[in-house]
Amino acid sequence: MKKLLLVAACALIDADGRILLAQRPEGKAMAGLWEFPGGKVEAGETPEASLIREIAEELGIAVKEACLAPLTFASHTYTDFHLLMPLYVCRRWDGVVTQREHAALRWVRPQAMRDYPMPEADIPLIAHLQELLR
Repeated sequence: MKKLLLVAACALIDADGRILLAQRPEGKAMAGLWEFPGGKVEAGETPEASLIREIAEELGIAVKEACLAPLTFASHTYTDFHLLMPLYVCRRWDGVVTQREHAALRWVRPQAMRDYPMPEADIPLIAHLQELLR
């Protein structure tokens, strides 16, 4: 049985209906691919607490738990582990999004998300976001 990895992800949506995608930096697994911000859920942490922590670290903004709305999840088997990833939507935060850990950040229209190469687990999530924002 493969190790189960729990990762929480967030689709930040701006006032223009664009979604923030973050490019994984060199030196990390799947470098160069685009993803939704977020990260591993640590022991004793809820997915929401993980997102609040990760988003503050990665993007320099403050998100409140009440502003995180669960949308869907990904369940995907990679070579070395099985990923379970809830995807939340957030439309309100405090601060200005700042590139801190990723190679690049892009605000992307829902219909253009497929133009950005993403990890296999993220790809099925695109349709859910497109449906939400049409």
